Amino acid sequence: MSSSDRSQAVDVKGTYEVRTFGCQMNVHDSERMAGLLEDAGYVRAPQDADAADVVVFNTCAVRENADNRLYGNLGQLAPKKAARPGMQIAVGGCLAQKDRDTIVKKAPWVDVVFGTHNVGKLPVLLERARLESEAQVEIAESLEAFPSTLPTRRESAYAAWVSVSVGCNNTCTFCIVPQLRGKEKDRRPGDILAEIETLVDEGVSEITLLGQNVNAYGSDIGDREAFSKLLRACGRIEGLERVRFTSPHPRDFTDDVIAAMAETPNVMPQLHMPLQSGSSRVLKAMRRSYRQERFLGIIEKVRAAIPEAALSTDIIVGFPGETEEDFAETLHVVREARFAQAFTFQYSKRPGTPAAEMPDQIPKQVVQERYERLVALQEEISWEENKKQVGRTLELMVAEGEGRKDDATRRLSGRAPDNRLVHFTRPEEPVRPGDVVTVDITYAAPHHLLAEGPAKAVRRTRAGDAWERRTAAPQEEQGKGVMLGLPTVGAPEPLPAATGGCGLG
Repeated sequence: MSSSDRSQAVDVKGTYEVRTFGCQMNVHDSERMAGLLEDAGYVRAPQDADAADVVVFNTCAVRENADNRLYGNLGQLAPKKAARPGMQIAVGGCLAQKDRDTIVKKAPWVDVVFGTHNVGKLPVLLERARLESEAQVEIAESLEAFPSTLPTRRESAYAAWVSVSVGCNNTCTFCIVPQLRGKEKDRRPGDILAEIETLVDEGVSEITLLGQNVNAYGSDIGDREAFSKLLRACGRIEGLERVRFTSPHPRDFTDDVIAAMAETPNVMPQLHMPLQSGSSRVLKAMRRSYRQERFLGIIEKVRAAIPEAALSTDIIVGFPGETEEDFAETLHVVREARFAQAFTFQYSKRPGTPAAEMPDQIPKQVVQERYERLVALQEEISWEENKKQVGRTLELMVAEGEGRKDDATRRLSGRAPDNRLVHFTRPEEPVRPGDVVTVDITYAAPHHLLAEGPAKAVRRTRAGDAWERRTAAPQEEQGKGVMLGLPTVGAPEPLPAATGGCGLG
């Protein structure tokens, strides 16, 4: 189903804004919320607007102060809503799933509260709240329909998220996601590939396969090698230049996935593998179901099969009971793995998780000191790893909005195959986001690379054409973004129900 098929003429109901907190899954859910609102007749509010007619908060619940952030934002909107008859506020996402009626009690000016399983009800709930003049709270306990069947307003014309599953079967003691998004539910491979082919037809050249535990894909449909098969199938889609995925769990990272990555040309040499802790004792307390040796063994196999791969990770510092010896084990793994990048977090209690009730909570000052040591070590390693890129010739996919100083420096920015960010000298000829530029790397910083000489080649792409079509459209059409609904024509019959790491959190 094309964008034009979804863009039927409707009366404009007003403007909307979606504010997103949390992980990549929430970002993709927000694209769906925007698509639903535009299907219902709303248009995106200008960035400089004081307030939209409908403001939606897509919330996250994995941080200790998540509710404080939400209620602070809601408090700021209260006087604007009071002064603007007809304005509506909706709260969705993980915090809405967790807190339910509490939100309306604390912020009675909220019109709609909806959960992670019933995103598709947002327009109906807004209309019901308007007609009945009272708050609508609807939290589904299980998934009503796979969210990728919903219309989506994609933020990018050239890159897109594609969900392969929702939910998670792990029981990490620091994570509340399984309670809020439920058990893993996989999409049928035919539906995933049909969505990717539709995206490619619309000009997308890069997709990221998305799941709370993406490489566990197949457990719900009874095929342990389903994820590696999916990667190989992506390699057969003409026009799809780059495939990425996030986030895998070390427990489910099998040799067939490594082989598929190495042998499928459009699967990029990049791997984000959450570590969380380098201490096997702490990993056991986290219920992470792997140990230090297993994690480093995966890294060794990936490096042997894909020598140019860039690895990144997530690390939590100060988990309850973590000793100085445990922390030293984390530093050891960081030195051994030599991550190109690490997302580091100071442990904070997630209400409702087992870890929040554990004894031996680490004092804040101890956590802070360890965190600073970890960041300093990783910064040093990131810089050393980036310096190895100097002198290499890389193909970059030109990105939009990733170089904050690009206008001042007369540069553009792009992503290398391994996802490193590269700022490069603006070529003489026009270059669009989604196009591909070949450059020589001349300088490395810890978090980016520079290509200061002239571009060696510029390749105009269908993805660049798609970006150009979007930006050339009238302003009201630009606001609609790229609409996508999952095609169903020719889809296979549903599979029988199956019997029987959270990298995003």
